[in-house]
Amino acid sequence: MVNKISIIMGSQSDLQTVNEAIAVLKEFKVVFEVKVLSAHRTPKELAQYVEAAARKGIKVFIAAAGGAAALAGVVASHTTLPVIGIPIETSSLNGLDSLLSTVQMPGGIPVASMAIGKAGAKNAGLFALAILGVSDKKIQSKLAAYKKNMAVKIKKIKIKV
Repeated sequence: MVNKISIIMGSQSDLQTVNEAIAVLKEFKVVFEVKVLSAHRTPKELAQYVEAAARKGIKVFIAAAGGAAALAGVVASHTTLPVIGIPIETSSLNGLDSLLSTVQMPGGIPVASMAIGKAGAKNAGLFALAILGVSDKKIQSKLAAYKKNMAVKIKKIKIKV
């Protein structure tokens, strides 16, 4: 089975947030893999993994990190594949540090950054699917149905005052 999406976390503690992206990808039955690789603690292993990923069928990266949050930028520096960053909420600055580290990429190293935390993780999964949907009509159709279903749920809400 070909892996299409790679989710990389800077540490295992990021899994609580990343589970939102994982749930979306499972719902859409898309093949993905999850790795813990640190931009700072395992830089050689991270570079080797990213550089070999395209040969393994990876089409999109999702990179989640908190604090210095260099992971998404380092991943992007080793590939031409799309990279989506999830800034992890931190206790010291509520994830603002992670967000700024993720979005402040130098010209030539693009990273798509999502919102801080779980909402950002969910959107990272959906954005990765949208990227794959450009060339996969089945995924594109499932995304359209997903959005239609969200609208139906909202329209059913009745507020009594």
